[in-house]
Amino acid sequence: MCKRSVAAPSAGVAVLALTAALSVATTASPAAAATCPASTTCPTTVTFTVTAPDGLTITVPDGPVNVGSGAPGGQISGALGPVTVSDQRAALTATWVATVSAASGGFTTGGGTAAETVPNSAVLYWSGAATATTGTGTFVPGQANAAAAQSLDVPRTAFSKTSGSGDNSATWDPTIVVNVPAEAVAGTYTGTVNHSVA
Repeated sequence: MCKRSVAAPSAGVAVLALTAALSVATTASPAAAATCPASTTCPTTVTFTVTAPDGLTITVPDGPVNVGSGAPGGQISGALGPVTVSDQRAALTATWVATVSAASGGFTTGGGTAAETVPNSAVLYWSGAATATTGTGTFVPGQANAAAAQSLDVPRTAFSKTSGSGDNSATWDPTIVVNVPAEAVAGTYTGTVNHSVA
């Protein structure tokens, strides 16, 4: 029986193969973004993202809110509770307007007949100054004081922000004033005050 001997690769061949492999690996490496000579500025562009996850929101008191009691022909006045606009849009121009209105149908008791209804025109709102703010810019009350109170028979500006940028917030504690009609009947009257922001 014949035997064949197979010669092992020489050391030179192994070194050549390793050199070729290293050459391929070196060639596959990504090139540097920039190569600059000594004593010069070598730039790298850096980016990051600022997110605005919560947007523009308004928070109002839980109801029902009882603003007081009074006789026919008199006046009832009471605080509605804190209203807060939170602007988390991180906008370059971070302005907004909060609007207040009353639901159609007025404030009613019993069966809601004419004698059992206080119309929205007899229900007034004034925001007063902000009780708290965050961020930059100009915050403007819709009605600075009781003398500026406005009826809720049409939508009114409750508060606004007219300048500034970035995240911000404002809180105010509006007052509801009811001019009770002389012909109003006794009872607990219920209606809805709506706030929105845009």
